[in-house]
Amino acid sequence: MIAVVDYATGNLRSVANALHRAGAEFTLTADPALLRAADRVILPGVGEASSAMAKLRERELDGVIPTLTCPVLGICIGMQLMCLTSEEGDARCMGIFPTHVRRLRGGASEEGPLKVPHVGWDTIEGLRTPLFDGLHEGSFVYYVHSFAAETCPATIATTRYGESFSAALGRRNFYGVQFHPEKSGATGAAIIRNFLNLHP
Repeated sequence: MIAVVDYATGNLRSVANALHRAGAEFTLTADPALLRAADRVILPGVGEASSAMAKLRERELDGVIPTLTCPVLGICIGMQLMCLTSEEGDARCMGIFPTHVRRLRGGASEEGPLKVPHVGWDTIEGLRTPLFDGLHEGSFVYYVHSFAAETCPATIATTRYGESFSAALGRRNFYGVQFHPEKSGATGAAIIRNFLNLHP
């Protein structure tokens, strides 16, 4: 069973559509027992980090998710909540990944000013782990974000937007992507398939 964590942060429909396209059956749930029994867990999310963490705490999921032993994938805010802290709302997060989430600084580039939020297609580099099997360096993915995790030993892909940040993180059975695989065309579909095929 694939469980998609439902904690009232939106983005569930697009993730659900991506799983339908992959031919995967799933359950939307905030039930700790169902999450513990799942073969795969996806933690999606859009919005503001401190509010999203508050919703996890209301459901007592902040203590459940770090204890899961199946493959877990955080998407966008879902990944950020798996880090130590976020500058967005001065949030204390779940501490699965040993890094902090900072506001993007933007700045200038050869193509012109780098605006925040970072919206649109960008490349991922330094791809590691089976999450990226079959993908090439420089593959394009779709971003919508103003905050990003600093690079750290758990970084398994990076993107440069004025500075390098963690496009993806991986530690033990936990994975996270800052971009939206459900909106990233064939590359995103491949990442979702790879996650669904990960060995527990």
